[in-house]
Amino acid sequence: MRRATIMTSLQTDSDINAIDHSAESTESRHRAPAADKLRPRALRCKLCGSGFEAAPTAVCENCLGPLEAIDADPATLPTRAEISRRPHSIWRYKEWLPFDGEPTLSLDTGYTPLVDAPGIARRLGVARCWIKNDSVSHPSLSFKDRVVATAINAARAFGLDTIGCASTGNLANSVAAQAARAGMDAWVFIPDSLERGKVAATQIFAPHLVRVRGNYNDVNRLCAIVADQFGWGIVNVNLRAYYGEGSKTIAFEIAEQLGWALPTAVVAPMAGGSLISKLQRGFREFSDAGLVSGTPPRLYGAQASGCSPIVQMVLDGRDDVRPVVPDTIARSIAIGNPADGRFAKAAITQTGGWAAAVSDADLIEGIKILAADTGIFTETAGGVTVAAALALAREGRFSANDEVVLCITGNGLKTLEPIVDTLPESPVIDAKLREVRALVNAVVNSA
Repeated sequence: MRRATIMTSLQTDSDINAIDHSAESTESRHRAPAADKLRPRALRCKLCGSGFEAAPTAVCENCLGPLEAIDADPATLPTRAEISRRPHSIWRYKEWLPFDGEPTLSLDTGYTPLVDAPGIARRLGVARCWIKNDSVSHPSLSFKDRVVATAINAARAFGLDTIGCASTGNLANSVAAQAARAGMDAWVFIPDSLERGKVAATQIFAPHLVRVRGNYNDVNRLCAIVADQFGWGIVNVNLRAYYGEGSKTIAFEIAEQLGWALPTAVVAPMAGGSLISKLQRGFREFSDAGLVSGTPPRLYGAQASGCSPIVQMVLDGRDDVRPVVPDTIARSIAIGNPADGRFAKAAITQTGGWAAAVSDADLIEGIKILAADTGIFTETAGGVTVAAALALAREGRFSANDEVVLCITGNGLKTLEPIVDTLPESPVIDAKLREVRALVNAVVNSA
């Protein structure tokens, strides 16, 4: 079946049943042979501790809490030397990922650069600053490649031949790309207001792309029902317990790239809240394994002020999420009802960190500062991270001795709209040396 772009609206169950049932009967209900080598680990509830067999499910049947994969046997964990001999991908840390055996898909994802950023360090007033640059992640230029790599391996191991997602953009790109090269069918659901660049960067991989009238919360509710109705592997719904574990590899890589040492602080953007909670777990797991020196870093969360429910939880000292309607250009992190909000807030407070929300104008300035100081072009979520770090510095949240990592999670080429009208006009000249000389003299005289 050729893939297509479909428009839908979230109204009633009859709308859901209107999705092509011939696809369900001929494709989605067909199960590919399960992978021989890879075995997803059993699950446990993060709230009540109940245990469950490995399965494409993410909700505890006893308390409705979220499920997560159980840890590996500590006796099986590798040494630094063993890790260093492995290929540069997330799978060099495979024992901390939610499987036993060998992965078969997306073997080249991860191990992105950690870039020294002395100019940003000076702006923050700290000893050192590094940029964890997932804007060059393979294959789709965002950190979502990590979580999709673990989710797609889980789907293959469970014998599923169709994966999908609810997405604000980057996840859509990654699911479509990784499904294409794995030869799997993909159904991708996005808000219909998504940036054109991210829509195109998904369509090019020929998934079934469905634009939903509404915001991310509407899309996510729809996908929860779709996963149940069609038996697909919706990576951030029924495969979420395996999907989320991929984010831990950012923490693992930071530690290894710093010479098996830990920074004192990490700033990361927050959408659903999973990333920052998985960073906490990743740093803790490496510490527990005796692989790193130093104490786990303070974690700082960043959101746009037009969609900052987790920041408000931190500022108000609450443990409950109060949903908001997103109103920000930072669409990739515009999730008004974050599924992991309580865990994100816990990660921040337990590590002694804090949170900040920044305006759209400030996040655009953050994009420009990062580009000018480091040569890294980030999307709006990265602008939020930089702007929030500067706001936290002004609040006195960092010390002169701090060593800070900023997590840049996506590439600016995907979201040109927010910045194109804010850039200055470039001069247009004839191809004559005297006109170049006049421009140079003007620059020198204005300095």
